[in-house]
Amino acid sequence: MNSNKTHWEKIYETKAEADFSWFQPYPQTSVDFINLFKLPQTASIIDIGGGDSHLVDALLELGYLDITVLDISAKSIERTKARLGEKVSAITWIEKDIIDFEPDRKYDFWHDRAAFHFLTTEIQIIKYLAIVKQGIKPGGHLVLGTFSDKGPTKCSGLEIRQYTEASMSVLFAKDFRRIKCMEETHTTPFNTRQNFVFCSFQRTTIPIL
Repeated sequence: MNSNKTHWEKIYETKAEADFSWFQPYPQTSVDFINLFKLPQTASIIDIGGGDSHLVDALLELGYLDITVLDISAKSIERTKARLGEKVSAITWIEKDIIDFEPDRKYDFWHDRAAFHFLTTEIQIIKYLAIVKQGIKPGGHLVLGTFSDKGPTKCSGLEIRQYTEASMSVLFAKDFRRIKCMEETHTTPFNTRQNFVFCSFQRTTIPIL
């Protein structure tokens, strides 16, 4: 078991969901982006690092039919399965570190509010960019939420990489068109505040020079 997986399995074994700083009972910003793009209920959606997120619950409530959740932690996936009950069979579950993910299909909508800012080396980031390019349909959408340059520098005991609208946009400029970026102040369950930056992109059909 790799060290990242060991770390996250221990985290999810020892903490309740309300003990996590990132916990939100309803992912309003993420849902707002889905509504912005007017995604049909048949759209294929993947949530990266979404094992313990309530986005999957919101997507089911909105009537989406093709939902995939990827997370490095089996424990986080088990917890969400227990919460969803009989709805669990409607979801495709992938237990995988994102940088080891090899998409066998292309998605209409790729959402990541959990994993990207934990990639701190250039090699990891380059690999993520390649995986995203492989995993999103031309014309498909990408939404990333990360800690901003005014947010934390660590999360769950791990170093993270902060982003601004500009630095995130530059990374994806070759294969994606930026649509909308915004900052959001997230109030944690402990009533502290964390600053996030969200950016949305559309996969281009022809590389932008």
